[in-house]
Amino acid sequence: MMDLRILFPALLLICGLATVFADDACESKNGTSCENCLKNVSCLWCIPTKSCVTYPVRTILPPHALCPLNDARWGLCWMNFQILIITLSVVAAVIIIALVICMFCCCKCENFGSKRFEAKMARQASKNKAKQEERRAEMKQRHQEIREKYGLSGPNPYSRFT
Repeated sequence: MMDLRILFPALLLICGLATVFADDACESKNGTSCENCLKNVSCLWCIPTKSCVTYPVRTILPPHALCPLNDARWGLCWMNFQILIITLSVVAAVIIIALVICMFCCCKCENFGSKRFEAKMARQASKNKAKQEERRAEMKQRHQEIREKYGLSGPNPYSRFT
C-alpha cells in the first residue's frame, strides 16, 4: 500500500512534465513546415501564421482565435481540420445507421422465423388431430360391428331397471 502512495504522485509528476515538454516541442517548430510540426501528434499547424501550437485538448475543437478551422491542420498536412471533422462525422453516422439497420433486420428475421415455426407446429397439430379423429371413428365402427355380431346392438336389457 505504501508503494502506491509514492507511485501515484510520481506518475502525476511525470505526466505533468511530459505535457510541459510537449508544449515546448510544438512551439519550438514555429516557422518550420507543416510536416515537421505534425510529426508530434499533440501539435496543430496553422497555415496563415505558419505557427505550430499545442492542440487545445480542453476544448474539443480549436478556437477560431487560435486558428480558423479551414486553415488548421492536424494529423495530415493535406487535409484541413474542417474536412476532417465532417468526414469523421459522416463515417460515424454511416456506421451507426448500419448498426441500427442490422439490429432491425436481425430482430425482424428472428420474429419471422418464429412465426414460420409456429405455423408449422400448428399444421402438424391439426394433422395429428385429424388422424386421431379418424382412428376414433374406426374404433367406434369396430365396436359397433362386434356388438352386432354378438347381438348386443339393440336396446340395453338392463336399462329398464334404472
